[in-house]
Amino acid sequence: MNEFWETRYKSSSYAYGTKPNEFFKECIDKLKPGRLLLPAEGEGRNAVYAALRGWAVDAFDYSPAARKKALQLAGGACTTIQYETNTLQNFTAPANTYDLIGLIYAHMPSADRRAVHQRLISFLKPSGYLMLEAFHKEQLGRSSGGPQNSDMLYSRTDLLDDFKELEILKAEETYVDLREGAYHNGSACVIRLMARKK
Repeated sequence: MNEFWETRYKSSSYAYGTKPNEFFKECIDKLKPGRLLLPAEGEGRNAVYAALRGWAVDAFDYSPAARKKALQLAGGACTTIQYETNTLQNFTAPANTYDLIGLIYAHMPSADRRAVHQRLISFLKPSGYLMLEAFHKEQLGRSSGGPQNSDMLYSRTDLLDDFKELEILKAEETYVDLREGAYHNGSACVIRLMARKK
């Protein structure tokens, strides 16, 4: 899997474009800037958008090629992000560090998902927010993006269980018309969640 992502991100073009995810943008634009964590951030499109709006951004991905392109994107936009090479399973941070954690298409096997999500909750400050957009299980077989493995796709029930200790502000399954580079393109079934730590 590491080789798959490294190959995808080594291309000179940005696999998912350079504009932020629409749901991420919508959420960021409504919140007061603070400290933000973006796990599995890829080539930096969301990190750079947030940094330009005054957020202190920490991001990571396990692809060195993705990190290199994210830092280039930030440099080209005359802004700064902190970006390390790491995995969803191994990244750690002090408790109560972040005002917002953004999970944008951060898919993982169900065997890892709940434990990763629990650790991320611990990184949030009290009253901090967690937002997520990911492909729903109904996305399976569609060509508009996402893992072609049901175990790595999400359902509303899964996420409400994973984040049950948070105050759920939004949890919807919906269809969107993705226009995010070459690999997220067309009608897609996604789940969107916004929650706040009590």
